Amino acid sequence: MSDLSTQLPNRFDRPEETGLDPGLLVPLLRLLADGDPVTIEQLAVAAGRTPDQVRRGLAAAPDTEYDEQGRVVGQGLTLRPTPHRFTVSGEELYTWCALDTLIFPALLDRPARVESVSPVSGKTIHVVVDPAAGVTGVEPATAVVSLVNPEQITSIRSSFCNQVHYFASNDDAATWLAEHPGAETVPVAEAHRIGIELTTRLLDRAQAEISAADDCHRCC
Repeated sequence: MSDLSTQLPNRFDRPEETGLDPGLLVPLLRLLADGDPVTIEQLAVAAGRTPDQVRRGLAAAPDTEYDEQGRVVGQGLTLRPTPHRFTVSGEELYTWCALDTLIFPALLDRPARVESVSPVSGKTIHVVVDPAAGVTGVEPATAVVSLVNPEQITSIRSSFCNQVHYFASNDDAATWLAEHPGAETVPVAEAHRIGIELTTRLLDRAQAEISAADDCHRCC
């Protein structure tokens, strides 16, 4: 197990560094998975917050995508095309990076089919992920995922996600790795293990926020 593989879950568990608020991210992903833009008011209801609290929380993640009406269309999971096609419950969606495709089935509690394109060879990688069983299919079997550990993650999409790809094999990734010192590739199963550790932390934080809010309502 590499140092990078153990460091990433720790770093992404720090909202003050990433700008990602688990109490907003999890309900937002579940709303976006239905395939439609999400209004601030919808997210406020789902997250148990006021609209102003939601706006402040989303502002901390500057990569959040909006449409012309100010509705959210992407934060990790997106309605806008990327190289990472993510199909869940019949909805054809996309993700910002390869690791997202392995994390989101557990956060959504829904199986997903992934189709991603290597940025080097253009080869297509197919992955099937189940929230309980994990990765149940990888084609080609030699596929790997690139990972980086940037100095700053305040702009998570540009600093991290744009460097996290599927490759058909380590040979396929060799040219890209030579141009990205400090990056590495891991098998899809290992990337999924890293993702599950991060998922567990996100869900624990989100649940803690819900419990704290419930306690506050009972007290008040």
